[in-house]
Parts: sequence; structure tokens; C-alpha cells
Amino acid sequence: MKKFKTFSLALSMLFCFVTLAQQKTITGVVSDDKGTLPGANVVVKGTTRGVQTDMDGKYSIQAALGATLVYSYIGMENQTRVVGTSNVINVKLNSSASTLEEVVVQGYRSVRKKQAVTSAATVNARTVENRPNANKINTLNGQLAGVSITAAAGQPGSKTSVVIRGTGSISAPNDPLYLIDGIPTNADALKKMDPNTISNVEVLKDKESISQYGSKGENGVISIKTKTGLTEKDVKKLEKEGKKINPMDVVPVKDNYEDYESFVENVFESPRTSPLSTFSIDVDNASYTNMRRFINNGQKVPKDAVRIEEMVNFFKYQYPQPQNEHPFSIHSEYSECPWNSNNKLVRIGLQGKNIENEQLPASNFVFLIDVSGSMSDENKLPLLKQSLKVLVSQLRTEDKVAIVVYAGAAGLVLPPTSGDKKMTIIDALDKLNAGGSTAGGQGILLAYKTAEENYIKNGNNRVILATDGDFNVGASSDNDMQRLIEEKRKSGVFLTCLGYGMGNYKDSKMEVLANKGNGNYAYIDNIQEANRFLGKEFKGSMFAIAKDVKIQIEFNPAHVQAYRLIGYENRKLRPEDFKDDAIDAGELGSGHTVTALYEIIPRNTKSPYFDEPIDLKYTVMAEPSDKNYNPELATIKFRYKKPDGEKSIEMVNTITNQNVTLSQASSDFKFCSAVAWFGLNLRDSKLVKNKSLKDIKSLAKEGLVDDTEGYKAEFIRLIEGGNQS
Repeated sequence: MKKFKTFSLALSMLFCFVTLAQQKTITGVVSDDKGTLPGANVVVKGTTRGVQTDMDGKYSIQAALGATLVYSYIGMENQTRVVGTSNVINVKLNSSASTLEEVVVQGYRSVRKKQAVTSAATVNARTVENRPNANKINTLNGQLAGVSITAAAGQPGSKTSVVIRGTGSISAPNDPLYLIDGIPTNADALKKMDPNTISNVEVLKDKESISQYGSKGENGVISIKTKTGLTEKDVKKLEKEGKKINPMDVVPVKDNYEDYESFVENVFESPRTSPLSTFSIDVDNASYTNMRRFINNGQKVPKDAVRIEEMVNFFKYQYPQPQNEHPFSIHSEYSECPWNSNNKLVRIGLQGKNIENEQLPASNFVFLIDVSGSMSDENKLPLLKQSLKVLVSQLRTEDKVAIVVYAGAAGLVLPPTSGDKKMTIIDALDKLNAGGSTAGGQGILLAYKTAEENYIKNGNNRVILATDGDFNVGASSDNDMQRLIEEKRKSGVFLTCLGYGMGNYKDSKMEVLANKGNGNYAYIDNIQEANRFLGKEFKGSMFAIAKDVKIQIEFNPAHVQAYRLIGYENRKLRPEDFKDDAIDAGELGSGHTVTALYEIIPRNTKSPYFDEPIDLKYTVMAEPSDKNYNPELATIKFRYKKPDGEKSIEMVNTITNQNVTLSQASSDFKFCSAVAWFGLNLRDSKLVKNKSLKDIKSLAKEGLVDDTEGYKAEFIRLIEGGNQS
């Protein structure tokens, strides 16, 4: 009997594992005769798992093949659907006379007296206004008696938990009913509100919430009253007219919810006190296309959105191809600094080896696609799908693609599929719809798991994350995300981040992922940019020829009073990191070019931007005595690893102390200097003397060569819109 029980238990566990393995993400829209139904319930029959539709009637839920989904809404007949092979189930609900009791409840609401309503607590406008930059949900925590609102900890991808005393947790998918001026909405809309427009916040629970709002209020109600929104009379009038009400159409929202990592620009340093400058290369160019989007839209470019190295590296320069065993060549040029006439400028360029298509290794790609509600805009999921089709067109038979999506949960919607089955891959992309909350951490875990299970030895294994960056992966956001991605890069799987959208774009999260995950990062603002990054520059974007590439430069104090690195602020390393193979650095792709600029204050030059220390007690300040080093301006060292290697290889070059005038400098030198100069202007640098846009444009025109694609000419046009005052 004991053996039989053990067998039964094992069989039961096996059944559970099989069931879990068959879980898939079901998305769709719930509607009635008048249109979509926000707040409709979708439940997996026989379980407690369920979700509510968003403001557009969309939902996303995990269910096993063969499971039954139950769709319900107040005043409507329940509908059931069995989960089959399709990942999309749309349902239309019909009115039901048997649920008129709910109408009676609503009638009670219309005649209730003010004193008949009991709320757990109220937060007034002043409390919210005093924390204008805080998340509104977190602002409520500790302010509402009987309500606990906390950020979740532990498993990446978990969500904020809202618990009202006397009820169970109402964290997703059992969210409370959110109301803005009496209109049903969701937590995402609440985040977008301008906190200065909030008059008060009221929380209802138990009998009060159910008696007023029926089953929709069974998990509690959070009601926001605004200073300028619709009145109850306005709402009733619109309801009678049968008009769909969207509170965000009338409630003021913040102009910009985009997040950028703040940083301070590099200052001048003395080669006597700081002899070594060390940094990781950066092949990303997201900052340039993001800046372009702001200027083309007539908007002011946020200072912290400008990363000068990414602007400079957007463009390709005519560096020589490598002629030895190393995967890249090195080029340097020394001339005058255009924005500070007494200073000099050093350009250091790397040219990655161009690998022919037939020599490229087989690819194992996993598309990790954000299909949450925030991705519904035209310049997000629709553009994302068109972009990835550009990449799909580059695939070969030996390549394979899997698709993982995440919203309220993560799911595999396309198993690894050969690159010659392009229509199968495209059909899977076309079926994707946006809806639900975000669980980015769960998506990352599943994407890496899929990539690792299909790992190609000596191949190109890569996760391609496409999102607006508005997701959570744990209790403390960027820190949890950084730890997660640092752990996953040990798998040997590379990462490419594609950013989309505006208004709530989270550049800071995307940059952390790319910096810490053996990855690169691009911002796709239109289909032309998708064609450039995923089409024309497919090899450079998707095939690494060297990883953990670091640069260390030592300037000769005989010629250099002070130096500063232009850009690369968040890529700087400690001197000891240069030889530490455990320290992560940037990746170089096939055919990629990387450019770095140093501004130099020559010896015996008076500068308002640097005062050389002269009263140091312990630092030797004598002139260099070894005449053999006088011809050298600097020594540059490079370290890199092969894509599948763990031990770095070192290269050493020197730069001679011979500079040419700016008029004699190469066209590439002039153009990249103009790009850096423009970026310094956008950042309102305090270390730039000449800020004339006319002069920047003139220098860029002098460097306008090798522009078959027209990107350099486009930049010159952007300068005209670069007046940010």
C-alpha cells in the first residue's frame, strides 16, 4: 500500500510537471456590442489564476493546452473558451437579464449618502505634491491606514503588492479597481499623472467597495480625485451619450516620464597625479538616434540623454582594416581643438575586421519581446515587429530563431525555428499584441534559458531584447537588473538591446543591460534606423569579433599639462581594472569602428579650465629627465578577449608629439570633432569656450565626405535645430 501511495504521488507530480510544461501565453480582447470591455475578468477554470482586461479590453494570461478560460463581466453572460493551438482568443460577451442585481447595487451607489461610505484612509494633495518625483503608488505607502503598498522583493519580475487590511493581497493579477475622477483606469495611467493635479486619494475596502462597485470592487478600490478632471456630472452625461471615456484624455499628465542616468562630464586631469586613463570601448549609438528624435520633434534634448561617445560612434570612419592576427587595427591623429583654440585634440580609432558573410558562424537568436500594455503605441510594438522582420530577412538556413514574450508573465511563443522558415517567424511576430503589465525579469530568465538550451558551440548565441525599457525585475529595479544580467552573461550568450517609443522611455535600464551583459544597444526611432542597424550593419550589430575591449592611455607630462576624455563617463575603469580579466568591458562587432577623443592642454599653456597643482608635498613634480621619451605624446595599450575566450590579449601603440593644424586634419577628424562639439553644446558643457552652432556646422561641412547613405548630411541639418535655449 505504501508503494502504491508513493507511485500515486509520483504520478501526480509527473502530471503537474507535464501540465506546467504546456503552459502558454494567451492574449486577446474582450468586448460587447458597444466596444471593448475594460475590467472584464478572465479566469482559468478550476484555479485561482485570473486577470482583468486593461482600458482597451486587452488581456494576457498563462494557461495550459486544453484548459478552460472563463470570461465574465457585470451584466453579461459568462463565456468559456478551451485553450487550443492558437495563442489569441477574442471573446464577445452578451447582455444578461439574470445579473440585474448588479444594477441594483449601482442604483444604491447613485443614491448613497456621503456618510454611508467608509474609506480606509484619504491622502490629500499636499502629501502627494511634497513628493513630486516619487512613484505615486509608493507615495501612498505609510500614508493610508489599513493599507500596505510595497515593492516586491525576491524573484525578478515580481510586482508591487497592494494589501488592504481585511482582504487578501490584491497584487497582480488581482489588482484593485483604479478610478480617476470616477472613471475606471489602471496603475499605468496612475503613474503617468502629474502629481500636482491630484486633489485626494480615497481607498475603499470590504462591503463599501463591493456595495458601490459590485464584483469589480471585490479587491478594493483606489479612487483618485483631481483638481481639473471630469466631475461626476460630466461622467454621467458622457455615459448617457454612449461615449467611451478615457480619463487620461482629460487628466493632465507629465510631459516626459523618460529616465536617463545622470552623470558629470569628465574634467581635466594632470598626467603627473593621474598618469593613467582607462576605459571600456562603447559601440552603442542609441544616444544619437534618441537625440535625433527629440530635435526632429521640436523638443529640448534632456542633458543626460546625451552620451557624446555614442553620438560620435554612430558614424563610420575610414580607418584601415587590420593586417595582422589581431581582430582590429589602431589609428591615431593629433590636431587642434575646435572649441578651445589653445588646446589640442587626440583622436584614437579602432577598425574591426570585416568578416565575409560565408564565414560568419551559425546564429542562435532568441527574440525577447515586450508585449505589455505600454508597448501599444505605433512607434513601439508595430515598429518593433517591422524592425525584427528586417533582421529575419538576413537569416540563413543554419541560423535559428526563438521568440519569447513577456507582459504579466513570460512565455515561449515560437520554439527555435530555422532561418529558412521566414514566413513561420514572421507569422509569429504578426500575431503579437500589446496588453497587460510588465515582468521583464521573468522574460530575461526564460530567454537566456532558451538560448542556453539551444547553444551553438563556436556559434553566435544572442538574446535580442526589444522594449521601451518600462519593466521591473525585482525590489530595487536597476540594481537587481544589473545583478541578474551580470550572472547571465557568464553563459556565453551575448545581448542586443533595441529601444522603442517615447514619453515613458527608460533609457537608464536599457543602458545598464547593454553595459553589463556583453551587449550593445540601439534606439530605433523609425524604420529607416531599423534598416540601418539590423540590415546594412547586421554583421557589426550581431556578430562580435572581440569582447571585453579596454583602452588605457598614459600621457607624457613633458608635453601634456592636462587631459580629459570626451564622453565615456559611464565606461571609465580603474587603472587596475585594465589587466583584470574578470572586469567586463565593451564588445566589438564585425566591421565596427570605435572612436575616442582626448582634449589636451599642452605644457606651458594657461587655461581657465585647469590649475596645475604646485604645492604638493609628496608628489614628484620635476621635469622628465629621460630625453628618449620626449618625441612621444602618449602610449596606448589595448586589451581584448576572443568572443569565446577568457584570457585577454594586449596590444601597445604610441602617439608621437606631432600635430597638424585643423585645416590640415583629415575629413574624418573634422567631422567627428564637430559631432563631439555639438554633443558638448547639448550637454551645456562648462568646459567649452566657443559654442557657436554656425562654427560647428561649418566644421561638419568640411568633413562631409564618404556619405553615400546621407547620415552625415542629416546631422548637419540637425545642428540647425540644436538651439536648446
